[in-house]
Amino acid sequence: MQLKTYFLTSEISPFSETSFLSHFSKNIPIHLQQKDQDIRITSPKYGFISERKFILREVIWLREIPFVFDGKDQMTSAKSAFIPRTRVQVYFLEHLEWFKPLTTLVYKSKNGRILSDNPMRYSFYGIASLATLPHLFWCPDIIICNGWQSSMVPIIYNQLYKEEKFYKGIKTVQVIHSIDECSVFSRKAYEAAGVKVPDNIKGKSINTFEVSSHFSDHIIVFNTPGNNVANKLLKLNGVKANKEKLTIIDLDSIESPDFSAIANEMEIVLKKLSG
Repeated sequence: MQLKTYFLTSEISPFSETSFLSHFSKNIPIHLQQKDQDIRITSPKYGFISERKFILREVIWLREIPFVFDGKDQMTSAKSAFIPRTRVQVYFLEHLEWFKPLTTLVYKSKNGRILSDNPMRYSFYGIASLATLPHLFWCPDIIICNGWQSSMVPIIYNQLYKEEKFYKGIKTVQVIHSIDECSVFSRKAYEAAGVKVPDNIKGKSINTFEVSSHFSDHIIVFNTPGNNVANKLLKLNGVKANKEKLTIIDLDSIESPDFSAIANEMEIVLKKLSG
């Protein structure tokens, strides 16, 4: 049976590029599609992404996607495009406040400081991504949540969507490429999404991967040369308590990684998880 995979990423080459994530998010879906996976990507539509250059198309049934965020009725819309020279489809979620104003730095201001509202922005993105699914008339077997930017999805899915008929049976996979100050979220980001952080996680500031580790079905961690991400994560009590969920993949390089080999390793995990 063809595996249906929903791939969530905050950046994807050539549309938006700030880090290794953008190249990972381009190449891994291409390789997974070549393995006969039905894969769809969702990413924010930042204002600097050229609709004309990349041929973003309006989709009638994606014009109005409603959901609740921060206690208010919200609306997003989505436009469709393909990764250039492929048939891998990308849905770009639009929002005037959260996505459109951002520069090509995406997570930072022009002076290099990390944007303080990132946790709220990607909390919004997480719930919008899940709300979009019924409007695609397509339900995935697995949701791949890339980085801290998509880390709210496992808890949102489990607490708000899991019991709805359309969403039943979906598995979530948290993919972790790095751990740094960006992965520290405020409680307000969780409250805005309408979810409750486990009682054993204390403090006003929370490592989002610690929360995600409780709710994701599996965690894929990428170690890179000189950066043992897995060791850092296992210092978090929540991750340590869920270490049986971890698959660790060591990359020889982030400049020229073997994306085909990475996709092979990921496919083994995804197929096992999907049963």
